[in-house]
Amino acid sequence: MIDFLRGRIVHVEPEYVVLDVRDVGYRVFTPNPYALGRNEESTMLFIHHHVREDAIQLFGFATREEQAMFRKLLDVSGIGPRVALGILSGGSPGALAAAIQQENLSFLTKLPGIGKKTAQRMILDLKDKLGAVQDGLAFAAAAGVPAPFRTDEAGNDSAWAVAREALAGLGYRDAELDRAWHVLKDRIKGDESPEALMKQALQQLFQG
Repeated sequence: MIDFLRGRIVHVEPEYVVLDVRDVGYRVFTPNPYALGRNEESTMLFIHHHVREDAIQLFGFATREEQAMFRKLLDVSGIGPRVALGILSGGSPGALAAAIQQENLSFLTKLPGIGKKTAQRMILDLKDKLGAVQDGLAFAAAAGVPAPFRTDEAGNDSAWAVAREALAGLGYRDAELDRAWHVLKDRIKGDESPEALMKQALQQLFQG
């Protein structure tokens, strides 16, 4: 099984990147492709090698924590690789661990593809099985994630609040996120999911 790949990102799509490893291009599905960008220098992605009867797929992550959380999510009934990838696009491992520890259904049900029943299964199946991230609050603090959820300027829960929290977990500064939102807020319809807003914001951040 492949544990990690090291190479250059030569192509970026909304769902995956192409990693050039010694002149072989690997299509790697990843939570936030535009956050990785194109990099002429060597880049390492931690891999989950997913094999099924009709497909062999590679899922890649910037950190071991993302890789570990992805594999834990696959243990939850009803969550497959694509749903798990969407979850990680909407929340960092620290924020997810904290939300599960706190049984924060409000946060979990705002993640892409997650309804109330699936969120409840996540809590039931993972609360005591997170291993290295068992203490979600401590992990979140160590990762620099201040809280699993924040509110917008009006004090109301919003898709942008969830997307912004996840982007902050990726290391983007408040000033960068404010600039991205200033551009995006006039373009959106108002009913976009956190995943959709995050992808649009990453495209804006990638363009500078």
